[in-house]
Amino acid sequence: MEFPGEAAGARDASTSPGAPRGTQDQQDDTPRAGRRAPRATPHGGTDGSPGNPTPLAEVATALADAFLTAERWAPDELTAAGWAVLGVERAVVGLAVDAALRTYPRPPEDAPRQLAAVLADDARLAELHRARAARRPVRVLARRATAVRARPDTASPLLVDTLPELARALGVTLGRLLWLADTRAWNRHAGPSSPLHHFRYGWVVRPGRVPRLLEKPMDLLQRTQRTVLDELLVALPVHDAAHGFVPGRSVVTGAAVHTGQQVVVTADLTSFFASVTAPTVYGVFRAAGFAEPLAHVLTGLCTHRVPPHVLTGMPPGGSPEDRAALRRSLAVAHLPQGAPTSPALANTALRHLDARLAGWAAASDAVYTRYADDLTFSGGDRLAARPEAFLRGVGRIVDDQGYRLAPHKSRVRRRGSRQSVTGVVVNDRPSPGRREVDRLHALLHNAAVHGPASQDRTGHPDFRAHLLGRIGWVEQVHPGRARRLREEFDRIRW
Repeated sequence: MEFPGEAAGARDASTSPGAPRGTQDQQDDTPRAGRRAPRATPHGGTDGSPGNPTPLAEVATALADAFLTAERWAPDELTAAGWAVLGVERAVVGLAVDAALRTYPRPPEDAPRQLAAVLADDARLAELHRARAARRPVRVLARRATAVRARPDTASPLLVDTLPELARALGVTLGRLLWLADTRAWNRHAGPSSPLHHFRYGWVVRPGRVPRLLEKPMDLLQRTQRTVLDELLVALPVHDAAHGFVPGRSVVTGAAVHTGQQVVVTADLTSFFASVTAPTVYGVFRAAGFAEPLAHVLTGLCTHRVPPHVLTGMPPGGSPEDRAALRRSLAVAHLPQGAPTSPALANTALRHLDARLAGWAAASDAVYTRYADDLTFSGGDRLAARPEAFLRGVGRIVDDQGYRLAPHKSRVRRRGSRQSVTGVVVNDRPSPGRREVDRLHALLHNAAVHGPASQDRTGHPDFRAHLLGRIGWVEQVHPGRARRLREEFDRIRW
């Protein structure tokens, strides 16, 4: 997806989160001083040498900032703005102006860093900067700064231009917003008892498999993330194949798509939330219209790096390779499993993967849905003829998008066997598995006869809510069976 006002050359420029631009500590001059023309050219060394040149990255940044202060996005105005920061450098400024206009038909007011990256990556400008280094180096004489602006691409009260406005929209102070965003990874390097931590952690042991880490945000961060979810993320588009954590969709709607098919093929993504990294989340906010500094802070607000003392406490389970891969994923900024923003961001971030997998399925006359990390395909004769080859193609697409399929979890279920999609049997119509319902009915009966404590063998902190949740799931698929389960539940004395 290209951003409006951006040509193909901009896609190769780095857009990874860095230090927010436009903050006071990054401005070399006050706004008034930045508008003044340079009064003198810095001299070289005392031995008559030309002195050290300004690095190309700094030259590109100064030119990008200057170009965005121009009254019009046109050659004459951009040239004048470039001369104001470099002096009358006709060749250098001319090449920079040409690269900017060739890449952006309109001024990228929301992306000064991306514009700077485009200029720094221009081959002709880089060659000229190197050639001038020994005899007459290019130097930045002054700096200009301009406020970045959001693109009105999303209807959201959070889509504002500045960080103070964003803090007000989220109901926190600017200082507290930056503290919660933790863009400098203070949380990662703080000790176990440090007040800088914004998360509580809990390992979930899974026999024979790698344990799962729950990262639960503390109250203030959770409330702020909830505002981001309610005021922004629910408005972002998701692919039609996504059925998890989407209003109006559920495990039942996703399973119903695959009812009565000749073959059902399922696969799982490994380390689902941990695989969605900060650069991907940053791209979601940029595509929504946020300027670079705000997208950077929002990325920090919604991603997390797990501290070393938590990773070293990983309980046993899984192969050494899988454990090492999970540690690497959790050590970098990723979507935390337990944050209210993570499911919606994951759905939006996986739109391209969903589109490619849907296209791959359509090529075999099959259909595709995804519920969180569960991928499901179903179809007729063409898919049934070569399901293993089809799964290999799925694996290639998933790998190309930067994710991995969980090994040994892919399944091919033909019509003569029990076809299950996210726990829903879909052979003839969506229905809960008979064995699961029978086991739940027996548990409820025993709880009514012998007391609920006798049946809580795994020590649920709220066994009553746990049973109601299981009954509610059956009710989504088969209300008649759920009614009988509810009657048995009502007999339990709590």
